[in-house]
Order: sequence, then C-alpha cells, then structure tokens
Amino acid sequence: METKRDIIGKLQKEILLMQGFKPHSSGEVDDTGLSFVNTAFPNGVFPKGALHEFITAERENAAASGGFIAGLLKALMVHDGACLWISTARLIFPPSLKLFNVEPDRIIFVDLKRDKDVLWATEEALKCDGLAAVIAELKDITFMQSRRLQLAVEKSKVTGFILRSDASKVSASTCVARWQIKPLPSEVEKDMPGVGFPRWHVELLKVRNGNPGSWKIEWSADGFQQVNEVTFKQEKRKVG
Repeated sequence: METKRDIIGKLQKEILLMQGFKPHSSGEVDDTGLSFVNTAFPNGVFPKGALHEFITAERENAAASGGFIAGLLKALMVHDGACLWISTARLIFPPSLKLFNVEPDRIIFVDLKRDKDVLWATEEALKCDGLAAVIAELKDITFMQSRRLQLAVEKSKVTGFILRSDASKVSASTCVARWQIKPLPSEVEKDMPGVGFPRWHVELLKVRNGNPGSWKIEWSADGFQQVNEVTFKQEKRKVG
C-alpha cells in the first residue's frame, strides 16, 4: 500500500515532467553541451519542451542572448525540426547562425508590427508539435499570457524562448527558468588578428525547483565551454 510520502513523491515527478524536467536516464548523453549548467536543474537535465525567459534590457544583452540560444538550437533541431523566430524588430543577423552550426534557412523569421501580434503568433507556433523551438522577442509578458504559452508547450513539447526587453516591468511568469546573458571580452588567439570566440556571463536568475547560478561560458568550434575563473582573470589582466 502506498504511503502519503510515496503519493507526494509520485505527484512531484509528474509535475516536473509536465514542466519539461525529464528524469535522467542511464547512458543518456547531454546534447546541449551544458553539462556544467545542468546541475542547476531538477534531475540534472536541461528542460526541453519548456518555456524559458531571457531578460534583455540592453541591446548587447539581447545579442548575447540570441547567440546563447543559437548555440542551443543545434541540439533542439537535431531531428530536422524547424524553428520560428518572431519579433517586431529582429536583432539577430541570420548568417551569423552558421557560427553556431545552424543553417539560417532552417529558421523561419516572422517580422510583425505589434507585440500583440508577436504574442498571438508565438502561442499558435508553440501549439505546433512539428517545430523544434520558438523564439519570441517581446517588451513584456504578463503572468496570464505566459500561462497560455506554458499550456501550449505542455501539449506540444516544443521548447520556447521569450526575450523580454523591458526590465522595469519584469514580473512573475510560468517560465521554468529566467536567464540573463551579458557579453564578455573574447580571447584572441596568440599572434592572430581579429576577435576570438563569443563569451558570455550567463546568469540563471530563477529556476523552478532548482538552484540559480552563474557561469562564464565561451562558444567555440567544440560548442559550449566553461571558462575557468582563474584563466579569465589572467586574460583580463593581459588585456588591461
């Protein structure tokens, strides 16, 4: 006979599953390349088929968030699913996606005039289980609006990314995680001209049933790489 504790434990697992937190399977390989970040999430698995929000108050933060999301798209689109990028003032430069091993022609860009239209298009897109991911650039989103998106995600299992540009109105939402990505100086290869690989300060501000944290991350030819804090300080002194 099941005890009260067993019933509560089972319910918690079912709720986490609906929120996009899958239990870790033995032998399962992390295809996002963020194994050092995944420890912050319940079950140690990056939540796919869930809703994530990014705070992008500054344009450079929006660009950094776009790069970070692009790095995730390769894993999300591995089974040939397409992706929608919806906005009123697109900040991403499509050819730059190739840097993150994503072909621009696999992204459908939808440019609209009003945030209201972006929100409607995002909800409809998240209902389509044939998509791998949906990215939406919005000024703000209310709790009830995010709830509608979350309900769509729970049925379709499509991963959604919401970029919120108005930091003064950041309020509660149903998103499983709230991120803030800021650009960092890149490291130039010795005796080589130009700039190095993109680097970001990645903050997981809030995560449902998990542990917030921050990491310094670089995108290189091998994907996401964590930048050692000591190495980062040494490089900063060299630049200074």
